[in-house]
Amino acid sequence: MEQQLKQLEQEALAKLQAASNLKELNDVRVAYLGKKGPITDLLKGMGKLSPEERPKMGALVNAVRENVTAQLEERITILEEQAILEQLEKESIDVTLPGRKVRQGNRHPLTRVVEEIEDLFVSMGYEIAEGPEVEKDYYNFEALNLPKGHPARDMQDTFYITEETLLRTHTSPVQARTMELKKGEPIRIICPGKVFRRDNDDATHSHQFMQIEGLVIGENIRMSDLKGTLDALAKKMFGDDREIRLRPSFFPFTEPSVEMDISCFKCGGKGCNVCKHTGWIEILGAGMVHPNVLEMAGYDSKKVSGFAFGIGAERIAMLKYGVDDIRHFYTNDSRFLSQFHRTEG
Repeated sequence: MEQQLKQLEQEALAKLQAASNLKELNDVRVAYLGKKGPITDLLKGMGKLSPEERPKMGALVNAVRENVTAQLEERITILEEQAILEQLEKESIDVTLPGRKVRQGNRHPLTRVVEEIEDLFVSMGYEIAEGPEVEKDYYNFEALNLPKGHPARDMQDTFYITEETLLRTHTSPVQARTMELKKGEPIRIICPGKVFRRDNDDATHSHQFMQIEGLVIGENIRMSDLKGTLDALAKKMFGDDREIRLRPSFFPFTEPSVEMDISCFKCGGKGCNVCKHTGWIEILGAGMVHPNVLEMAGYDSKKVSGFAFGIGAERIAMLKYGVDDIRHFYTNDSRFLSQFHRTEG
């Protein structure tokens, strides 16, 4: 039995040294030290020995078991270190290679237009007001002189959520909410934000777009104040040599209402493809706040007056940067957006 034990020890140690990976080591462990292994069988057979032989053989079996176990653990440590070194070798990085250039982002052209307009009006004493994009029918229409059933509602195809809740079709509800909140106090605000209309998307229409509206209310606010404000806006966005003209129009929440055109910045008013050979480009709608709108918000229309205007950020950006399709602003095509890196001011 002693001879058999030494032979098993030599076989186990030889196989441990021959194992080239952790799986083979585990197979050797199970084969010699497992519950069904020969060393375990020898321990189970100790009962057949005489009382005098048992202590001697027990000590030999335990010594062999401990030696094989120690050699196994040492071999496991060696192979684990080798595996780590091989993995590091495969995953090594050549630090002498040139690094990959990180592409630098920039502000979106719509963001730039909105911020430029905000900077202008903040410098003129305006505040920036915001409101919910999911709006009540009352603030979106009724408080703006558009009661239920009014035919002018058809001018704005609308995403309704319920009969009384919708995605706002303009940022005018922010004006209505501000007037209600101010309770008759003077107001000078601009309201930038996203708006939604059920339009079919094409080169000039989008179901979602950016709008910036302005509102001024106070004593002795006149049409001349509106014209001066719009003239400053035109010169800021398109150059100091721009001229403006106001044409009569209709909006339910202003009276009188106007459309504002600017002299073509490409041809200087001579006529070209940008201005459709008229010399003028339509930019925005505006007007004096309708007395009904003032009264519904708690203002005395006999004592105060005001003006309002609405600008489409996409419209300004398309003209300012020569963009021919509104959809370019929303597809996140880096080839399109990268054009604006060089023109960052």
